[in-house]
Amino acid sequence: MESLRVKDLCKTYIVNKRQNNVLKNISMEIKEGEMTAVMGPSGSGKSTLLYTVSGMDDITAGKVDFFGRDIGSLNAKQMSELRLDEMGFIFQQMYMLKNLSIYDNIILPAYQSGRGKGRERRKEINDRARELMHKLGISEIAEHDMNEVSGGQLQRACICRSLINNPKMIFADEPTGALNQQNSREVMKELNRINREGTTVMLVTHDMKVAAKSDRVLYIEDGTIKGEYVLGKYTGEDAMREREKKISNWLMEMGF
Repeated sequence: MESLRVKDLCKTYIVNKRQNNVLKNISMEIKEGEMTAVMGPSGSGKSTLLYTVSGMDDITAGKVDFFGRDIGSLNAKQMSELRLDEMGFIFQQMYMLKNLSIYDNIILPAYQSGRGKGRERRKEINDRARELMHKLGISEIAEHDMNEVSGGQLQRACICRSLINNPKMIFADEPTGALNQQNSREVMKELNRINREGTTVMLVTHDMKVAAKSDRVLYIEDGTIKGEYVLGKYTGEDAMREREKKISNWLMEMGF
């Protein structure tokens, strides 16, 4: 089953009365349980594609179907509920509320959800937050402020927050972009684990090592998808060198 089906998607911005066509008739599908990376040069439309298919940005033309729902037909309240309940987001800039602890930042989206009402439900949310933090190895920073933890810990906290509502799909925009190599590896390890457990992932990256851990890579240039490369499921570090080599050669062919 497709988790995401995009047909003839266009996105146009008007800047100083001039039309800027950022996405041009993009059609693509992401299957349920797949991890898909989007690569391309700066300004090619990678992030715009991610924001548009996840409903964070309006569609100019075309259709986006998310698990059987046409997101273009939803009003602002319905779209907001869909993003909160069924989508998870991870960004390069780790947006968290400074006046809340790491733990409170993680549980906030679940408390805000329509499904987060009532004492029993809140106990479930609290337990899930603790379980996620344990899984990602950050239990000890629960009561810390965001300025008291490392970049890698903060990004893993963002992953916990993105998973708190059991989303059907994670959208990640350069999730390792602000991290060093070690932290980047740790974050990708968690994203791969989440994906193996069944969550669909779409991520934007400029990093070949990150792309090599995806099932499939889409290459976007000038607002259109120029090609795709299928790697298959990432099975572990043993296969990394070969996967990186394949991606590197393909990206050179693409003119990256």
